[in-house]
Amino acid sequence: MDFTGWTYLLQFVEQEGDQKACTEAYDAFFQRYPYCYGYWKKYSDMHKKHGDLIKAAEVFERGLKAIPLSVDLWLHYINFNTSEFANEENAEEKLRKLYERAIAASGTDFRSDKLWDSYIAWEKSKEHLKAVTTLYDRLIKVPTQLYSHHFDNFKAHINKHHPKEILDLDEFMKVRQEVVAKAHNYSGDPDDDAELESTALGIDAPPGADAPPGLDPMVDEAEIKKVKAKIIDNREAIFKSNENEVSKRWAFEEAIRRPYFHVKPLERAQLKNWREYLDFEISTGNHERIVYAKYLEQHSIEGVRNVYRRACEIHLPKKPYIHLAWAAFEERQGNNKTAQEILSRLEKNVPGLVMVAMRRISLERRQGNHDEAERLFQENLEKTTSNKCRTFFAIKFTRYLQKVRGETEKARQVIKAAVDVDKQNERLFLQMLDVEYQAHPVDENRIMEVFQNILSSDLSIEFKVKISQRRMEFLEDFGTCIRRITEAYDEHQKLVKDMNSDKRKRVPDGSEDQPEKKVKTEVTTNGGAEQPAGPPPPEPAPSYPSYPGWGSYPGYPGYHSQWSSYPPPSYGGSGYGSYY
Repeated sequence: MDFTGWTYLLQFVEQEGDQKACTEAYDAFFQRYPYCYGYWKKYSDMHKKHGDLIKAAEVFERGLKAIPLSVDLWLHYINFNTSEFANEENAEEKLRKLYERAIAASGTDFRSDKLWDSYIAWEKSKEHLKAVTTLYDRLIKVPTQLYSHHFDNFKAHINKHHPKEILDLDEFMKVRQEVVAKAHNYSGDPDDDAELESTALGIDAPPGADAPPGLDPMVDEAEIKKVKAKIIDNREAIFKSNENEVSKRWAFEEAIRRPYFHVKPLERAQLKNWREYLDFEISTGNHERIVYAKYLEQHSIEGVRNVYRRACEIHLPKKPYIHLAWAAFEERQGNNKTAQEILSRLEKNVPGLVMVAMRRISLERRQGNHDEAERLFQENLEKTTSNKCRTFFAIKFTRYLQKVRGETEKARQVIKAAVDVDKQNERLFLQMLDVEYQAHPVDENRIMEVFQNILSSDLSIEFKVKISQRRMEFLEDFGTCIRRITEAYDEHQKLVKDMNSDKRKRVPDGSEDQPEKKVKTEVTTNGGAEQPAGPPPPEPAPSYPSYPGWGSYPGYPGYHSQWSSYPPPSYGGSGYGSYY
């Protein structure tokens, strides 16, 4: 990913002049940086230098597929075709089609003015004046940076040529009739239509003539000027409307400091401007000017896929959230195999992310591929080197086996194996208890055995007191032997005393008298003498907290509390509900 290193490599192979070495270097470079239009031009020039025009053209086509919005690359390709294939059969028609491809791909870009100017100049060079007028008619509707410049050029084009040379027959006849009608105070009576048409033609057209010849050269210049003025006037409203559209976008475009690709990330202010610009375009409802994944999903499935492909394969190969959003999108389209490939590729590129592993497992579960889901659980348990991650997968796997597969005995085996590896992990013991609580029917002896294992372990005394209290609650709810209940109560009292004794041992020397010195006093009504209010109330027995949710567990790579919504809100995707 060292961009400077790549540029040094390309410079070196160009100096060496070896076509094969250049091809290998450029192909590898464009896998990572396909938006550098200048290097596509250099790559094509290299093939051209070696006399391989077909390869040179193929390079341009590849580049334009990668960055169809690049006005500069389109112009380079057009110039290449103009110079190298000008003598081919149907060269003019081929070049016009190339111009049309360029306009369709990037002609609505705010900075596409030079592409339009090139197209217009080329049609003028071929003396296709009517085609020039048609291009101007298309251009004055597009909000571009030089919109006013284009309208001035259009007016100069109209004023320079005779109207019949620059308009198609239908528009010419219509404008001419309007001018003549106004000059002769035409009332609009249908009976006068034939007379008006004859006057508008300026001649007596012979019967059966295919098309009138247009304005008579003998008609005075004043009438020709009126026709030209009418042509311009008919476009004035369109120009004003386009000017209004430009003014709406001008502030956004002026704030763009980098209208080209660069490897450096955009500043936050630039990203904020782009987001606001997109919101504006969405509000106007102009679909052609908006191309990004969340919006496109309502308009073009293939368009969404192309956006995700560029983002994940080119720009952000190691950013998990965009890959997860792409996988979710493909799954919504029913392309489960593609979703699997996306997640598998991401896991190879960025190993060790718990959320990616869980998304792969969940995808298999939703498809009913339970054997594969279990294999992935087992694989992650075996390959992880982190106790926290191993605990996470063990608990998830245990819940999956019991609640989804109904295999309680297998769930017991998984959680017991995890406890054997990490015997100081309180969460594992809690999950072991949960397995027995969720079993049906409840097996008192099994649960009491788990309680006993915890209470005889090396876990903290505070944790044991909580577990002991929970044991008493269980026996009150499900116990069948009063002797066992009273024994559990006695053991609990002993644990509480041991815990308090342990706390006193940890208090620094001399500090145990501090509470007595700070005992509050109150004035009694018996003779007004100050008497102690009595000793402080006894410390309440510790209560067992509610079973924590996994969303609050810190420390898992790529898995944190913000994932309560799944997938992340930034990339869309409905129907996931709560992740936990």
